Amino acid sequence: MPSKAVLGCVWGDEAKAKIVDVLADTADIIVRFQGGNNAGHTIRLNNERYVFHLIPSGILYPDKICVLGAGVVIDPFMLIDEMESLEKRGVSFAGRFFIDPRASVVLPLHRDLDGKAEADEKQTKIGTTRRGIGPCYADAVARIGVRMGDLFDRDYLTQRLQNIYRYHQIEQAPSESFIQELMVVGQRFNGYLKQIPYFLNDQYEAGKEILFEGAQGSLLDVTFGSYPFVTSSHVVSGGIAIGAGFSPKRIDNIVGVYKSYCTRVGAGPFPTELDDAVGDRIRQQGNEYGSTTGRPRRCGWFDAVAAKFTAMVNGVDEIALTLLDVFSGFDIIRICTQYRIDGVITREFPSDAKKLSQVEPQYLDLPGWQENITGIRDYNSLPRNAKEYINTVEQLLNRPITIISVGPDREQTIRRSGK
Repeated sequence: MPSKAVLGCVWGDEAKAKIVDVLADTADIIVRFQGGNNAGHTIRLNNERYVFHLIPSGILYPDKICVLGAGVVIDPFMLIDEMESLEKRGVSFAGRFFIDPRASVVLPLHRDLDGKAEADEKQTKIGTTRRGIGPCYADAVARIGVRMGDLFDRDYLTQRLQNIYRYHQIEQAPSESFIQELMVVGQRFNGYLKQIPYFLNDQYEAGKEILFEGAQGSLLDVTFGSYPFVTSSHVVSGGIAIGAGFSPKRIDNIVGVYKSYCTRVGAGPFPTELDDAVGDRIRQQGNEYGSTTGRPRRCGWFDAVAAKFTAMVNGVDEIALTLLDVFSGFDIIRICTQYRIDGVITREFPSDAKKLSQVEPQYLDLPGWQENITGIRDYNSLPRNAKEYINTVEQLLNRPITIISVGPDREQTIRRSGK
């Protein structure tokens, strides 16, 4: 199919980068359409570990084109650091990396505002990465932001910076040295700016395969997530049209990525969270620590109520189930199949965080397995109980599971034929 989207469908950290890396083999163009360097996408390849914050995961394929759409917010200094780090490891960007000039620029003041908001005891703690992502998106909506295409006209850039400083009641004017620094950064990206909507649509019509890479997870979507404990962008499939200028009619296939269990970073309700030895065991076996922050992730059982909601909202066509190997050695594995809220059973995901925090998860218990499955590459070779777990998730979500990840490396992947 000419276009495919890979979307995280829970609270992020679903190992999307690995699935993008696996599927990028047949793609021509890989596109990030939202988020910023608050994302942490990790790939292990040939015994090497790569962590991406802004650059699409497909950059490790030397013949692929990678794109940052207008919906991405870019800290240009961090992007330069990431590019230079990859260049030292042999990755080339010339002629195969493009940025939409409409993409908003994360400024140092955005990081300051983010940090102050998180440190303010009178405000709700969201648990952000303090990278300035939320304030940058807020300024873009307020129409006072700076965009990548503004970094080439000194007078216009100065005017934009003065506007944003006044808006945030910053008394001093932007310094000449800072303006010059941004102009130098702009020159660094001069050869990479491209009108991405035209580019993607031309490529699609030419029969090229486009792969969209989501950041964060659907339950962190600014509209449909567990608000206000969410990110600041549109993470769901509708965000592709907003962030890349690519018609939803042209998105041919949507792959929803789900962990075999659930995790969450930062504050916010988490119905199936395990604050016990089992949660600790999942964290250790799954190496559940943030790629961006290093923070330990909160861990819990698979939540089929939340998962079915995101499958519906995204229009998921098929599922990639990741980190199945983490459950090797478990005697019992639980799946939340419905919620009890105020004594009432429901299979609907609540629309607000307060209701979600009141959920009593109702579980289905399944037998675990003892075998190490990290070396298995064929579905039929999986332990019977592992296959039962996969089939149960598949039935609960009413979507086919076509990709199963049994380890962090590219080759530790099972593709199901006939699905």
